[in-house]
Amino acid sequence: MSSQPAGMSSKAEKWLDKLRQSNHALVLLFFLSMLEATIIPIPLELILIPYMLIERERIWLLASVALAGCMAGALIGYGVGQLLFDSVGHWFIAQLGAADEFEAFKQTLQDDGFWAVFMVGVTPVPFQVAMLAAGVTGYSLLMFISASFLSRGLRYYGLAVLVLLVGERATAVWQNHAGKLGASLLALALLVVGWQYFS
Repeated sequence: MSSQPAGMSSKAEKWLDKLRQSNHALVLLFFLSMLEATIIPIPLELILIPYMLIERERIWLLASVALAGCMAGALIGYGVGQLLFDSVGHWFIAQLGAADEFEAFKQTLQDDGFWAVFMVGVTPVPFQVAMLAAGVTGYSLLMFISASFLSRGLRYYGLAVLVLLVGERATAVWQNHAGKLGASLLALALLVVGWQYFS
């Protein structure tokens, strides 16, 4: 079985090797997911999918640890937005090159908070934008965490299902159809929002 799929970046390969060789792989996965949610510009899927292939007997545990790490990162990002936006948060948004997305998202957050956060979790808008905007606007922490948990839970448990269904082709399927999956989830969320408004 190939543990490092074609197209995998060298950074992702190094992180996968660290996971495979570590006696504390779950702890490392938790922190890697937390860092990916906050500052590391490497999609966790590039590491998590091949690791799930190697550790199929623990696949649901791996998805749960990745989700827990992401939630920890979400709390950190929310805190930075609430307490340190004028220094750290503003600088970070500039580094992401996401100033326009951030301003637009702040308005969307005020209009449709829960679904706005959920949709960021399944679209190409950087998740950091949602975390910082929720913190800086004082959006409900409980609602922010709930929406983040739902969207990111779909992401990680969906990867586990994908690995179980298609095996070694999971990385290629994800790379070829991630955009379509995100668009489908976004369309579903928009349908729910529309139903709430017009029912």
